[in-house]
Amino acid sequence: MDSYDNLKAGEKGAWLSIITYIVLSVSKLLIGYFGNSEALMADGLNNSTDVIASIAVLIGLKIARKPPDQNHQYGHYRAETIASLIAAFIMVTVGIQVILEAVKNLSETGSEAPDMFTGWVALAGAAIMFCVYLYNIRLAKKINSRSVKAAAKDNLSDALVSIGAFIGIVGSQFGLDWLDTVTAIIVGLLIIKTGIGIFKESVLELTDAFEVEELEAIKETVKKNPRIEEVKSLKARMHGNQIFADLVIVIDHNLTVLESHLITEEIENRLLEQHHIQYVNIHIEPK
Repeated sequence: MDSYDNLKAGEKGAWLSIITYIVLSVSKLLIGYFGNSEALMADGLNNSTDVIASIAVLIGLKIARKPPDQNHQYGHYRAETIASLIAAFIMVTVGIQVILEAVKNLSETGSEAPDMFTGWVALAGAAIMFCVYLYNIRLAKKINSRSVKAAAKDNLSDALVSIGAFIGIVGSQFGLDWLDTVTAIIVGLLIIKTGIGIFKESVLELTDAFEVEELEAIKETVKKNPRIEEVKSLKARMHGNQIFADLVIVIDHNLTVLESHLITEEIENRLLEQHHIQYVNIHIEPK
């Protein structure tokens, strides 16, 4: 499966998230309203904005599939990262809104405890979102997609948020009327935390950051070729779901051009097999 097929497969995860979020958001907002649950309504509002975030991921995946053109010689892979960045901004904005509304409601006295049915709805929503998370995290690892991974993290966060809403609703049944609203505040904080995490990962990728441990693993793979005297330089960066690497190696100056070329081909094949690197620029220097 090549990079474009991977992106196409990633769209399935985005569509699954979109459909699930639409169903859950409508259900939670309506049941939370009629069941008098601030926490469930906050959870439903979170799911409704997750629809927008998932659509952004879907659009990013579709743009990333476009082949290289005159202005994008390296392809459009980073549209996926930009989509993750947009999703992060949406999540943080919603989290702040949820907290502000919850604080306002906390100052109001005499609030009625929510119906226990809203708690079971929240718990069912958590189970559904956890299943969606399992599907998307496996898909993200299979196709090496940052945006699908971000969507999966959002799915898991939503499952935890729904569990928190359930706990708050249960507590309110025992006379802790304020607990449902406080849980809504915690929900908002969890939304912000997840959004900031996705934002950081996206910014690191856009600024060409790369994990040191993975870079060392790539270097060790290159060194396995006995004809390489030294790995003088190795740089790598993420470009959407692709790794771009630049490599400077030192070899015996007596080798022919053909022999040197065969060494570079062997390196390219090994990096593709072991690290899924399809784009590597190799510069050879004589010892």
